[in-house]
Amino acid sequence: MMHWHIVCDFDGTITRTDVIDSILERFADPSWEAIEEEWLSGQIGSRECLSRQLALVKAYPAQLLEHFDSVEIDPAFSAFVDLVMGRGATLDIVSDGLEQGIARILSRNDCPLLPIIANGLRQVDQDSWRIVFPYASDACRAASGNCKCKSTPQGKRVLVIGDGKSDMCVASTADFVFAKNSLADYCERNGIPHARFDAFAELPALLALLPQSITPAVTRLPLEQQELFHHV
Repeated sequence: MMHWHIVCDFDGTITRTDVIDSILERFADPSWEAIEEEWLSGQIGSRECLSRQLALVKAYPAQLLEHFDSVEIDPAFSAFVDLVMGRGATLDIVSDGLEQGIARILSRNDCPLLPIIANGLRQVDQDSWRIVFPYASDACRAASGNCKCKSTPQGKRVLVIGDGKSDMCVASTADFVFAKNSLADYCERNGIPHARFDAFAELPALLALLPQSITPAVTRLPLEQQELFHHV
């Protein structure tokens, strides 16, 4: 797999739940749910959604750390990372979630040290927070907090592993996708080469499905479908 680079989502893919949603459920004013609906319906991008939602959180640092420590990950994730990296692939965690939370959760679960490309959390006062977007792009047509398409290197085949809306844009330009939940449905509707999975224990066997010769992935979706998605 030395010619493959893996872009792996975190929330709902490596973890069993969405970490930011669980923070909002526990620590934020209930109005966060209305903001979520605006994002899901395509009225706003995730950058605006997350900015408004995280401003509603009231939690002390110790409370957030305790919450991060309660998050469970897929027990087969570390073994999968060891397998693909042993075969020469590179792998980045690319998430529209929170870098601090991802790093703590992976470390607590004895995961290999991996590059993490994600948003940042900044303390405003004792129990208030704001989110920053070091990997955002004004050119991102999905208006994401983290433009995942920017994370794909040139000169390598790209395997995306993900589960939902934040992965759809990068999946449409990938060479292959391992997909859960709504991302799998999206790939199926749009003819994107993919394999559906529910747990990382399934993925070693699915590696055999990766194509050996590939048409440039950017042509996978008809242009009108790509434009339709990006303007949602």
